[in-house]
Amino acid sequence: MSGILVHLMRHGAPEEPGLLLGHRDDVPTPGGVAGCVARASDLAFDRVISSDLRRSSIPAAEIAQQRGLPHDLDLRWREIDFGAWDGLMPGQIDPADQSRFWDDPDACPPPGGERWSQLRARVGEGLAQVREASLILSHGGAMRAALSVVFGFDHRQVWAFDLPYGALVSLRIWPGDGVPAGQILRLDSGTPT
Repeated sequence: MSGILVHLMRHGAPEEPGLLLGHRDDVPTPGGVAGCVARASDLAFDRVISSDLRRSSIPAAEIAQQRGLPHDLDLRWREIDFGAWDGLMPGQIDPADQSRFWDDPDACPPPGGERWSQLRARVGEGLAQVREASLILSHGGAMRAALSVVFGFDHRQVWAFDLPYGALVSLRIWPGDGVPAGQILRLDSGTPT
């Protein structure tokens, strides 16, 4: 079996960069949309999947429309829910609370927010449903969760991946009973030209 090609792309820059954006539905900048479209131009895929949040769904819809491909909205590809921290600048949050979250996001989620294991579970379910070569436009946390699911990385290891706006990770996955196996084909965090 040759596996399934999956391209994970982080959305382009939002109108207010620097905020903790979880489920807050901010729009991307026109340049952010154009960067995602440019980044996708040399990729092979048969379907576009995205988070329903506009910073992902707007560029995904543009890419799908240009290629005449189906575009599926899938809530499982949303960013981690930052709860009470959603939409705040990191400097507005108690540093000790942030440190506890980054050290152990499962035991110390943001107030009213999501645990790391919950993000991993829903992204894993979304990844298990991919049946054909796909471009998935999502978020930094969801992309890291996908890498964690496929490769078994813990939360500290996945934060070592630089995934700025517009970053691309291409994988080949082999679905199976439970966790898919995979290999990284491409990790590109540079600015698309």
